[in-house]
Amino acid sequence: MRTFLTTGMSALLIVLALGGAAFAQSCRLALVLALDVSGSVDAAEYTQQVNGLAAALDHPDVRAQILDGSGLHVSLAVYEWSSRNHQYVIQPWTALTTNGVLDAAIARIRGHQKVRAGLRTAMGTSLSFAASLFRAQSDCWVKTVDVSGDGKNNIGITPVQLYQSGAFDEITVNALVIGGSGASQASAKHDLLRYFETEVIHGPSSFAMIAHGYDDYADAMRRKLIRELQVPVFGASKY
Repeated sequence: MRTFLTTGMSALLIVLALGGAAFAQSCRLALVLALDVSGSVDAAEYTQQVNGLAAALDHPDVRAQILDGSGLHVSLAVYEWSSRNHQYVIQPWTALTTNGVLDAAIARIRGHQKVRAGLRTAMGTSLSFAASLFRAQSDCWVKTVDVSGDGKNNIGITPVQLYQSGAFDEITVNALVIGGSGASQASAKHDLLRYFETEVIHGPSSFAMIAHGYDDYADAMRRKLIRELQVPVFGASKY
């Protein structure tokens, strides 16, 4: 079982243990953030999603985890997705090595205007697109997709079918499930969370986290990023 340690000190211990090999792979985490822009997400909710992600990345605790001083950087890419014909890159891969680079990525995300080419929810197709992005980050120790969504896959290949292909054998998929904020929607929110836990997340350390409506998106994303930015101890079995 993989054990998770706090960032910084654990990263230093890994460097000391692996010696020169660690410096050959200076990217500790390749993180892809996938934002849902399907038909269930209106313009106001999309703005909350984009601004919420920007705010989460700009939070002092998240910034400290990204720029932890270990010399092992985080690479970030962000895209929006909806139906099978729509995956649009908002932030191409960038190595978050300084405050200035992180500030530029946050500004780019916050300033993005939605580009939507479909109303359906093709989550499996979206995840396949995420897998293709990792080809440019083959040297990163950990590869994680962070998919946000407020509905179930309803067109194209399903996440489960995609995972059976082996394309995600070394990729973790986590989920930020956006449920309704009202008490009357508790049952639907539980059902959606259960779907993401059983059909979407992937990998031995994967998890799903709930956002209680788009008003809660920024705080939920902050908590989720802090968890994902922890550095794992290597040596455990593969997926």
